[in-house]
Parts: sequence; structure tokens; C-alpha cells
Amino acid sequence: MRVCRMKMIFAEKLSLVFGCNQHVITQAVIFFSTAGGHRSRKCRSKRDSACKKWEEKFSIFACKNMLSDQLLPLYDAFPVKQLHKEYIRAGADVVQAFTFYSTDDKLNLPGHEAGGTITCKELNRQACTIAEKVVGESDVLICGALSPTPSYTEGKGKEAVQREFSKQVEVFVEHDVDFLLAEFIGCIEEAEWAIELLKSTGKPVACTLRTGPVGDNSGVPAGECAVRMAKAGADVIGVNCKFDPTTCLKTVRMMREALDREGLSPFLMVQPVGFHCPEVEMQHEGYGMLPENPFALEPRQLTRFDVHKFARAAYELGVRYIGGCCGFEPHHIRAIAEELSAERGGRLGEGSKKHVPWGGALTSSVLGTNRAKASREHWEGMQPASGRPGHPNLQPKLMD
Repeated sequence: MRVCRMKMIFAEKLSLVFGCNQHVITQAVIFFSTAGGHRSRKCRSKRDSACKKWEEKFSIFACKNMLSDQLLPLYDAFPVKQLHKEYIRAGADVVQAFTFYSTDDKLNLPGHEAGGTITCKELNRQACTIAEKVVGESDVLICGALSPTPSYTEGKGKEAVQREFSKQVEVFVEHDVDFLLAEFIGCIEEAEWAIELLKSTGKPVACTLRTGPVGDNSGVPAGECAVRMAKAGADVIGVNCKFDPTTCLKTVRMMREALDREGLSPFLMVQPVGFHCPEVEMQHEGYGMLPENPFALEPRQLTRFDVHKFARAAYELGVRYIGGCCGFEPHHIRAIAEELSAERGGRLGEGSKKHVPWGGALTSSVLGTNRAKASREHWEGMQPASGRPGHPNLQPKLMD
């Protein structure tokens, strides 16, 4: 019953706006953190291959979550369940199974102990089971996601890479997840191989690269990457991680322009990190080049008002799958949902029921200084200070 109902819900949402969900699917899929120690999540969604022609791009966000321990779903399911719940409550439309970097070749890298006790399939099955239990009979979508393989980095070739991917895909098909995603891919070639395999399942397919304006790790321009992902068959394409909202939107704009020139129209998605990092815009490794990464990034954290601005800019650019990656907290996902609530037919998460956007609840504060801030004008015009005298505004030197 749930499977059929979910497929109908998915098709309906996609017909509205793929890219940011249902009109703008305002539900965050729990997303992963590529830097150990971050609570990350992502937003995404994609169109169903069985759908009729999608004339309206719909926005859907999904927030996917991943901690530093890849084996967490096996040894302590509680925090994984709790993070799924937090993002759903904030307004996420998608829950992403906790499967980042969980191929057998990754689990068995030299120096890793995980592969000696658990297999890729066992880990992915548990992650899918946790997501299913949290979602239950709700209309929240479940996403199964692939990430880069050591086999590609080691030059083992297409057959070896797809063999690693296929072990995860078999589990996702077993659990009948609603759609599939290849994320955080560094090179367009590996992305094409992933898309080819994912498309063979008949499920909707999304793909994101961890690229900025300089192109992928092989030097392929962002626009060309977008065209190649679309021609490979991805229903939704875009970028995730590594860069802040400003840089990610620049990259997506480049992708969109290239797609327009080729007459291609896949849905667009974007999932930036939750930190301001303009210094690394032209660096392939993105915010990994910051000396603060990963344990001292808090001063760079986006405010919820930054995320309101980001969500609006993404929507106006034509992105319909809007979310966030490393550093995005539940209140950030809620900000996306609230900013685009009108475009989503008023849909909001449970976490918005007792929340007044833009400081509206401050009107009842006993403090006059707080009541004076109870307006959108105040929070849009205010420029946050770091409170750190003597610290640079930007890092004068990046990592080598």
C-alpha cells in the first residue's frame, strides 16, 4: 500500500517542481556530512520516469544526514533516527538513507577496520530499514544514494566502479526506495557511470557534483558537466557540498546556461555547505582548503536569514530541488520551507507551527530591545558581527 501511494505522491510532487520539491518540496532529506564531525544534511528530489511531461518544475528539499562514523546505523540507530525526525519536523520532503561512502572498497581501504566486520550490503540494508521506520506511512520520500568510490580514484575502470555501485543499488531496489541519487561526485566520468547504472533500475535518478565554477576535478567545465549528466539520463542535476550558497548558485547558473544552449531541461538541484567560504570559490577542494575545516567552522555558520535569501535566489534561478549539505541544521531547512511556503501552497513542517518567521514572536517580549527587532526589515538589514576582535574577515592563507 505504502509503495503505490508513495509513487503517486512522488509523481505529483515532481510534476510541480523538481528541484526543490513539490512546488518546492519543502522537506529536507537528511543529508550527509563529508567532513567528519559535521551534522550535515541535504535537500533533494527528482522526477518519476513514469510521470507525464513535467511542465512545472517543482521544488523539493530533502535533507540527508551523515555523521563521521559510517557504521553508526549498525551500532547506534538512535541518533540516525533522531536526525531523520528533526529534518522531517523542520519540513523535509525526503529522508536519505544513511549510506554515504559505504561501498565495500571504501570500507576496506588500508587502515580501515570496518570491512572486516561488516559488508556494504549489510550497512545499506540497515540504513534503509532505519529510514523506513522513521517515515512509516507518511508521505515523506526515501532516497537511496551513491557516493564516490576509491575504485575510480585508483583507476580500476568502469566495470570495477559499477560493480561497487551495484551492491548498494541492489539494496535500494530491495527496499524499493522512491528515487536514487549519485552525490558528491568529483569527476563527470564517474557520474556518468553511476547514472547509467542507476537508470537501469527504472527509478528516478538525480546526480550532483562537488564542483564549483572551476569545473570538476578533471578540469571539465561546469556547464559541460551539466550537459553530460543530462545526456546520460539524469532527471535532476546540480551541485552539492564543498562551496557556500553564493558559489553554488554561480555554478548552477553556469550549468543552466549550458543546458539551455543544448535545449536540455533536467530539473536543477543545489545543496551548499552551511558556512560562508568565499575564499575557496576557485579551489577544487572548496572549503576543505580552509584551516578551520572541519573543527572550527562555527564562526562562518550561515544564519537562518542567510538561508532565506539563498532559498529565494535558488528558486528565482529556476532550481526546484533546494537543500543543504554539511553544516545545514534543522532550523536552516525550516528557513527554506518558510521562505518558499507560498510557492508550496502553504505547506510547512511541524516545526513551524509554533514558530513565527523573521522574529515576529519578539513582539511579545518583555524586553524593549527585543520588541524593536520584531520585523523582517531588521533581520534583512542587520549585518552579523563575529565578535572576535583581531580575527581576519577572510583567511589570508589556505591549506596547501
